[in-house]
Order: sequence, then structure tokens, then C-alpha cells
Amino acid sequence: MEKKPCRPGRQRSESLRGRGKFVVIEGIDGAGTTTQAARLGERLRSHQELVRVTREPSDGPIGTLVRQVLTGRIVSPDGRAPGWATMALLFAADRMDHVEAEIEPALASGAIVISDRYDASSLGYQSVMSGKGGKEAIEWIRSLNRHALRPDLTIVLDVDADVAALRRESRGDAVQIYEQNEVQRALVAFYRDLDRHLPIDRIAHVDAVGSVDDVHARIFAAYASALTAPLP
Repeated sequence: MEKKPCRPGRQRSESLRGRGKFVVIEGIDGAGTTTQAARLGERLRSHQELVRVTREPSDGPIGTLVRQVLTGRIVSPDGRAPGWATMALLFAADRMDHVEAEIEPALASGAIVISDRYDASSLGYQSVMSGKGGKEAIEWIRSLNRHALRPDLTIVLDVDADVAALRRESRGDAVQIYEQNEVQRALVAFYRDLDRHLPIDRIAHVDAVGSVDDVHARIFAAYASALTAPLP
């Protein structure tokens, strides 16, 4: 799999310079975002870095609600899950709470914040679920998230849908509402084209096929290259 170059991202606002770094790990379900966010955090802590590993949906009140929807514990009166637009609004609300309550305070303390998913997931998952071909939905979802803090680096774990499906099956967890194979195949294409959807962001694509250690090594190399971390 060809590795796409990491492009320079937009400068953070003056008030945020000199503070911590904000890194996001993205990919389809089964790409390994949760495992690799934790591994990157462990690696950086081993170098005495102050690190906060977090996730979206967050552990805040709105994120907890969203997780219950994703696992089917909350449905509408007729038994359906909420529609894509409702979910996009919930994710955007959770994101703003996440930034205000957890990400910004950690950055202010000088921490490296690593988030398992962020607004790229909203752009991808909800636009695919919209069934409208994506463009109109993507623009609306982007507008919902226009005030969201931009990451210093987004690392996309690229993996084929079939490989990710086998990984999900091996976990033995209950299937969530976005884990249908046809949805995941559409998301593979979305993530491989993420640079076009987030043109001002610094994005690095990493081959997520291989052992956990091999993928971690690629992620750390992308992190060190993009953010010039003075670590071996």
C-alpha cells in the first residue's frame, strides 16, 4: 500500500502555540485506532512526555449517550436508530464538550493529547449513512464542526474492509450500527481521500496491515516526522 506524504497543516491560533500537541488517530472499524492510540501514548510516556489519551464519542454526558445509541441501547419509539443528521448533531455537540472539558485543558497543561477519532469520523460515517452521495452531507457536517479545534496531526490507518471485518469478528463484540460491511467499504474510500475533504489539515496515511508492533512503528515514524519530535 502506497504511503501518502504528510502535508503541512494550518498553523494553530496564536493563543495555542507553545502548548501541547493534538494528535488524532482515524480509520474504519477494525483499523486499530483504539489499540494504536494507546500504544502511541505508552511510547510517548516512556520518553517522559505528558500524555492524555482520549476518544470520541467521549466519556462525557453527550458521548455516553452516543455510545448507547451506537450499541442499540437507545432507539426511537418504532425501534429505529436515529437518522444520520441527528447523529451528526449529537457527535458535533459531544465534540465541542470534549474539546472544552478535556482536550483544551490538557493542551494548556502542555500535554500531548491523542484522540481515538475526531471530526473526520463524523464527515465519513454520517455522510456515508446519508445516502446522498456525500458532497451535500459533507458540507453540512463540516459546517457543524467549523468551531472544532483543528488537530496538529491526523494519522489515518489505511486497511482493506475485508481485513478490518476479520478483526472485528475476532473481537466477538456486539455489532454496532455502522459496522455493516457495505458501510465499511464506502468508508475505506472516504478515508483514502481524506486529504481532499480536510485540505487545511496535516494528514499522514499509514499502512495498518501487519502486527500491532509493525503498525505502531509506522505511526510513530509519521508522528516524529510530522511534528519533529526530538525522540529516538
